[in-house]
Amino acid sequence: MAEFVQNREFAFTPEDFDLVRKILFANTGIKLADSKDSMVYGRLSRRLRQLKLTSFNQYLQFLDSTPEELEVFINGLTTNLTSFFREPHHFEVLTQFLKEQKGQIKIWCSASSTGEEPYSLAMTAVEAYGSMTPPVSILASDIDSSVLAKASEGIYEFDRINSMSKPRLKQFFYRGKGANAGKVKVVPELQKLIKFQKINLMDNKWPMQPPVNVIFCRNVMIYFDRQTQMAIFERMLALLPNGGLFVAGHSENFANSSPRLKALGHTVYKVIS
Repeated sequence: MAEFVQNREFAFTPEDFDLVRKILFANTGIKLADSKDSMVYGRLSRRLRQLKLTSFNQYLQFLDSTPEELEVFINGLTTNLTSFFREPHHFEVLTQFLKEQKGQIKIWCSASSTGEEPYSLAMTAVEAYGSMTPPVSILASDIDSSVLAKASEGIYEFDRINSMSKPRLKQFFYRGKGANAGKVKVVPELQKLIKFQKINLMDNKWPMQPPVNVIFCRNVMIYFDRQTQMAIFERMLALLPNGGLFVAGHSENFANSSPRLKALGHTVYKVIS
């Protein structure tokens, strides 16, 4: 069970925490563990200060009476840990896949966060086709509108990309000068390949139509219970054509979830029928 710290700046009871969890689950499908009370307190405390409230009970009443606050609440609690070319073997498989394809390719990055993953997908496409205008379109979605706004800007601190090879740095980023020293901006050719859009995976209807050739759904499912995971997984699988790719996160295993999938490597799957 969660342990509640005394003498906090804001009153935060176990009942408050339970209600936070219920609201988050009802609107996103994300199931917070008992141990996440400190995370919830830390992330929402900033909002309480902004609103000049003194307790989480007050905040939850405000949330209930102010529909537009729900987006702020969700943005504050969803996790946005990401990096460029995270789990590089996934991009190696994608490169080979793209080289074998003909025609226009649609890719869905279902957890865009601040943009590192979709831009990595775009760079991979450019390199696979040897062209800055590959026949690839990328839908990059997230439930958090604030991270999507940052992603669409394509501006990052240099230390976010300094582990990339020099050819990639030169081809895909502009170095900032003056007031923007220490920052980089993604080149517009990459940005043109990506459409950023807010999508809640729990929504009854998604905006894309099949076929979607590649779906990256990495480090998302871990926040859902198994029933919700499988419901989302089945809907994604229905979008993929024969030969399509489904890519999950390093701790998410779907190897035995469908006879339609064949493992191509760690958490990378090909649709076979």
